[in-house]
Amino acid sequence: MSSKTHNEKAWFLVLPVLILVAFSAVIPLMTVVNYAFQDTFGNNQFFWAGLEWFDDLLDSDRLWAALGRQLVFSGIILAIEIPLGIFVALHMPKKGVWSSVCLVLMALPLLIPWNVVGTIWQIFGRVDIGLLGYTLNALGIEYNYTQDFYAAWITVIVMDVWHWTSLVALLAYAGLRSIPQAFYQAARIDQASRWAVFRFIELPKMKGVLLIAILLRFMDSFMIYTEPFVVTGGGPGNATTFLSIDLVKMALGQFDLGPAAAFSLMYFLVIMLISWVFYTVMTNLDREDAK
Repeated sequence: MSSKTHNEKAWFLVLPVLILVAFSAVIPLMTVVNYAFQDTFGNNQFFWAGLEWFDDLLDSDRLWAALGRQLVFSGIILAIEIPLGIFVALHMPKKGVWSSVCLVLMALPLLIPWNVVGTIWQIFGRVDIGLLGYTLNALGIEYNYTQDFYAAWITVIVMDVWHWTSLVALLAYAGLRSIPQAFYQAARIDQASRWAVFRFIELPKMKGVLLIAILLRFMDSFMIYTEPFVVTGGGPGNATTFLSIDLVKMALGQFDLGPAAAFSLMYFLVIMLISWVFYTVMTNLDREDAK
């Protein structure tokens, strides 16, 4: 029998990564946990509060209202961007120069920073100088995202669709490109309809990338902050005050560090829980189809 020797010096190679993760993730998280269970009156003096902040938040209509708005927004985003991204990917050229051109054009919105996207749509939707706002009002359509509830929601949703549908389309396109041509040749021999090709060939092959797309778009839409804050500031009223905006207002606007820390932990757990549910459901469906 040959005895294997283990070189423990290999741990030194990952030590810088562990230190970086500790400073960038673990230590800030522990600081938030510390604030979530304590109260302070300044001068770096803390008092044990236990679960007081969590109880107050669970009894607060403010939290549940923001959570409701967040769930509705994420649900609308997924319902629009996933089918639209698949539709775009199906109609993109599969080869040639136009394929490269389409890929570059689809990637352009993803390169724009979030605050720039918010600024673009803020100016674009203004009724005095914005092309969209001025045109709609000239056509007799009352549009003012700073005062009208529905206009604000439509603006934020269209902005997110414009910014992130490309991600879904590119992922779906990658899944389509991985399908062997033999599948399409067999479908042509069997005279399968276009819907049958999509239902039994393309959609099953895209399930893996679509799972990634759904998870990424849900997590990102559930944590959205910069774009709606720049465009509407959470208004009109609290119409577009999502969880992230409400959390920042609580932490920086009101400087309630204890409740804000408890809020952020609950926010984090909700994202993890819903993401786990998404992943479990989609993975089980994929396993059933593979049987």
